[in-house]
Formats: sequence, C-alpha cells, structure tokens
Amino acid sequence: MYLKSLSLLNFRLHKSTVLNFSEGLNYIVGGNGQGKTTILEAIHYISTTKSFIANSESEIINFDEILYEIKANVSDLIDDNMVVRYDINENKKQYALNGKLISSPSDIVGKYPVVLLSPRDSKVTEESPQDRRKFVDSIISQYSISYFQNFLEYKRILRQRASLLFQIRESYRQELIDELKVWTEKLIDIGTKLIKGRIQFISEFKPYVESAYAFIMEGIEIPDIQYRTITDEINPDIENHFRRLIDEENGNEIRRAANLVGPHRDDYKFLLNGIDLRTFGSQGQHKTFQVALRFAEYFYLRDKLNKNPFFLLDDVFGDLDKNRGKKISEHLGDLGQAFITLTDFTDISALRKSEKDSVFKIKNGKIENAN
Repeated sequence: MYLKSLSLLNFRLHKSTVLNFSEGLNYIVGGNGQGKTTILEAIHYISTTKSFIANSESEIINFDEILYEIKANVSDLIDDNMVVRYDINENKKQYALNGKLISSPSDIVGKYPVVLLSPRDSKVTEESPQDRRKFVDSIISQYSISYFQNFLEYKRILRQRASLLFQIRESYRQELIDELKVWTEKLIDIGTKLIKGRIQFISEFKPYVESAYAFIMEGIEIPDIQYRTITDEINPDIENHFRRLIDEENGNEIRRAANLVGPHRDDYKFLLNGIDLRTFGSQGQHKTFQVALRFAEYFYLRDKLNKNPFFLLDDVFGDLDKNRGKKISEHLGDLGQAFITLTDFTDISALRKSEKDSVFKIKNGKIENAN
C-alpha cells in the first residue's frame, strides 16, 4: 500500500497543491508555518477521517474560502480514490471512497493504517492518562473493527449513564433507578470487552517496544509497559469485579453525577529499567521512548494488517541529538512509505536518502520544487 498522489484545495495555506509521492521516503522541507505539517494532516485525514490538529472543520479552511477539499489516490490491491470535502455554509463534511459516500468512520479506520510521530507525542509519556488511553485506543482501533465499534458504543453509554446519574441526584425516582441498572449492565458488558482487548494488546505490543528501543539505544535501557485497570491477577474475573466496584461506588456516582468506575479511567505506566519514566525520566529518555512507541506501532500494525502503514514524522529530527537522529534515520530503511517534515535549518546530512526517495521544498503553501 502506498499513497501515489495528494491534492489539496483551500486546505489551510494550500490554495491549490498537487503532490506525487515516491514509494519510499518523502522529505517535505520548509520554514516554520509554511504548510509542511498540513500535508501530514491531510494524509492523516484520509486514513482516520479526522485531523490530529484541528478542533473544528471550519478552522481548516483557507481564509475567505467556503470549502476545502482533499483528494488522494492510494495504490493497494487496486487503486482507491478518496475525496474529503467540507462546506462551511452547510457545516457538512463528506468522505467519499471510489465515488461512494462513507457513512461511518469504522468503514475507513484501519483500511489505510497510519502512524504519526510528532512533538505532540510528549503528551503520551509526560501528561494525563487520557493521552495514554488515546494512544492505545487509536492503535487497537486500526486493526480491530469490533474494538473500535465497542469503543464508540462505550462512549455513548458513558454519556447516557452520566445524564441518568444527574437526573437521579436531582430527583430520586424508581423508574430512573431501574433505567440506571440497565445502562450499568451495558457499561459492564462493553467495558469488560475493552479491558480484555487492552490486556491482549499490551501483552502483544511489549516485544515491539523492546525491539524498537533496543535499536535506538543498543540495549542500554530496558523499556516496559504496565496496564493499570480495574482488575489485576488477584481478580481475574473482570466482569464480576467490575460490577462489585460499581456497587461500592453507587452513592458517590449519584452524588457526583459521574461515571467513576470503568476503562475510561485506565492508565498505562511506562518504565525504563523498572523506574517510572513519567516521574524520573530525562527529556532525552522521554523523547526516545516516544520514538520507540511509534516505531513499535508501525511494525505491530504492519504484522497485524499485513500491509505497510503510512508513517508520518513531523519535525522530529530537530528535537533529537545527532546520534539518536542517525539511528532513527537508519531505521527508516526498514519502512515502507514515509513522509518526513524538516525545517530549512535541520542538519539532514546524516539522514538516509536513496534515489527512489523524494524531496519537496515548500513555501507559503506552495511547492517550489520537487526531486
């Protein structure tokens, strides 16, 4: 699988941009704020149906325009043509694959797997549990449609149940209590499936993280991931343990009108040589761990889906020392198609580049030259 071409119309700075990519490495070079990351954003969009930057569709549209459009051609078993279009007047986004409108993200997510490594990955190792859950859920969702559908259903159940808890707090009526019991059972059922999916994922994913980290650091440090959820080896019966914890928190949930138990409160602990990375890790260790996680994600998804994901590296080399940058560049040769943004000031002398790779120089949303 590889992305043959990408066309952007009124997509941020890109008024009208057409790119024809190589099957290997594609370097996108330019100054800050010139539209490099936007190209990666568009590739991410066709793979996941959403931006990794924008909070709303309207902020993506070029100034004074009323719509944006992304067109892409992907060569897989056959050539697929995708069109993403948003009209600000209609406040409507459409995703079409080979001329057919897509009604649900689950029809696209995982079809064109994508891995993104960017400075935003600092959130995964340094910030909230929500960022770590998002990291894990996004990987599992790309290879398991059932997990993704359960994940969406679980979020719907959380909203419904929180609304009921609020109503019960305001007016303690029996019919509301009965309805809460129904939604609680749904929460336990779907939540248990998510937890089991995450347990299996972590057990499978660890060796990939160890391998990627060892390549970069040559075995100096040993990484590990621990999954923190509602159950453990002492309580292997997840479903019944889940139910007991909710019964114990019933009064608190009503008082706070909040869902206090479930996989939406899970966390993941990253360690190096048994030491908590988030608490004791240096900036260099955090950055290396983030890079290792994304390379692990790439090879894990490749093996799961039997196809090479798109690998997006956004301004990564500028934050790395020369040795780490060199090791990562060497690893790029093991990938399929990759898209790498670089500033004009990045030292690219140590980066891997072959005759089949392409370099695009960009300024103010326009491709000045490509080779």
